[in-house]
Amino acid sequence: MRSTAPVLSVRGATKRFGGLVAVNAMDFDVTEHQVMGLIGPNGSGKSTTLNLISGALKPTSGTISLRGTPITGLAPQTITHKGIARTFQLVRLLPSMNVRDNVVAGAVFGHRRRWGAEAAAHADALLDRVGLGGKGDMPVGQLTYIDTKRVELARVLAGDPTLLLLDEWLAGLNPTELRIGIDLIRSLRDEGRTIILVEHVMDAIRSLCDRCVVMSSGSKIAEGTPTQVLSDPDVIRAYLGDDDD
Repeated sequence: MRSTAPVLSVRGATKRFGGLVAVNAMDFDVTEHQVMGLIGPNGSGKSTTLNLISGALKPTSGTISLRGTPITGLAPQTITHKGIARTFQLVRLLPSMNVRDNVVAGAVFGHRRRWGAEAAAHADALLDRVGLGGKGDMPVGQLTYIDTKRVELARVLAGDPTLLLLDEWLAGLNPTELRIGIDLIRSLRDEGRTIILVEHVMDAIRSLCDRCVVMSSGSKIAEGTPTQVLSDPDVIRAYLGDDDD
């Protein structure tokens, strides 16, 4: 039976850059084993919200808690050690290292740390898990685009995070790769992973997410199941603009 206790609680999270309010009083919870979609038009504040959660940015005001423990304003490495890991819109691999060592880095610096032979074996198991079995010795510069994303995903999984933040992980994939990517995220959901998914691919949102928070101009404008929010008039206006007819 799923627990309803929040893994993550965001209360009043606000980020200002001078006179610009990039995130305005965000409130939401993510519960155990839930996939929460964070969606909205470009520039609506989704990635900034992930940056507040992961520690890349400090909130101007508001609180963020992981399993009831405040993490507001902590350094990114501290938040990683507490159990939050993320991918980025632009894949960030370590170009001087091979595929296996990129994943080992996640095992060494993640929530649950592993070292030496244990870390290497764990990395190889995760490479199998994401569909890159046998490619551990390959230089990352020889990988296809989707395979670089797989390496990044294996690396964030290597630390056994409590909460996984996927920032447009499916972006830029062709239709065949997109189906592979959706199936991979679905398999993580089926394992019971807790995930915040920032995504523009609505097929992925509909098939993967338990609930969605919709942002527009830095504020939450809707929350509910994918079916509920994608039929909400405010959400439709945010994506398509007002009808002048």
